[in-house]
Amino acid sequence: MRSLIRYLLKNHAFVLFILLETLALAMVFNYNSFQKATYLNSANRVTGKVYTIYQSVTGYFGLTKINRELAQENARLRMLLENKPDFTDNTDIIFLNLPAFDSVYRFIPAQIISNSVNRPFNYITLNKGSRHGIKPDMGIISSSGIVGVVGQVSESYSMGLSLLNQRWSISAKLKKNGYYGSLIWQGTDYRTAILSEIPLHVDVAIGDTVETSGYSSIFPEGILVGTINGFSEPDGENYYSIQVKLSVDFKNLSHVEVIENRARPEIEELDKILRDDRQAN
Repeated sequence: MRSLIRYLLKNHAFVLFILLETLALAMVFNYNSFQKATYLNSANRVTGKVYTIYQSVTGYFGLTKINRELAQENARLRMLLENKPDFTDNTDIIFLNLPAFDSVYRFIPAQIISNSVNRPFNYITLNKGSRHGIKPDMGIISSSGIVGVVGQVSESYSMGLSLLNQRWSISAKLKKNGYYGSLIWQGTDYRTAILSEIPLHVDVAIGDTVETSGYSSIFPEGILVGTINGFSEPDGENYYSIQVKLSVDFKNLSHVEVIENRARPEIEELDKILRDDRQAN
């Protein structure tokens, strides 16, 4: 400890310079949008390459499991395409015309190269970026259900909020009767989230399926979220507190699909017009 203090006293000018330089760079990146965007893109690129190398090594030992998952996914897609023959296959991108939504959804396959589950705010990193068509606010799903939403995007990589992130909630509904509410992760069990805003008069039972409501431009309706494994009636409340066992096992997740709603710009433009009219009145 004494040696460290002597070193700092002897080189105090250099240490002070490093501290001031770090502070100056932090202020530049935080208060200048161009520099901040450049820094984030560069950081995503570097960390993305590191994660890719790590994933290529560890992924080799999980090829059996991955092949099994891909076989199951191919079977699911084949059944879906048989029921909805109006589609265009473009190598690694599938375009599905979904008449029920009056829009076209694009599914872009990607691989997770970084994922966390034990923090209050968990994120995932994908090996696809802007040059693959990935944009912020696109939904992320797997063959098991909903995974998250894209946040930051660089040229070759993207980072998104996992469903296991307390800063994010989704609109979900009960499949059997259509009642919808907000689903959010509580930051404890990575397999369980809470569905709220379901009125007490609604018929709720353990084992009921929970899926996306379709009331956002991020996810189509009907994507699996999980099943009910418990519920309670809080005192003084008019709504259930419903425990949902998530269909996706975030500790055993490798391949996903990123969803683009090609009608989203038009939907958001209508929302903007409506907000402007409300403010004007």
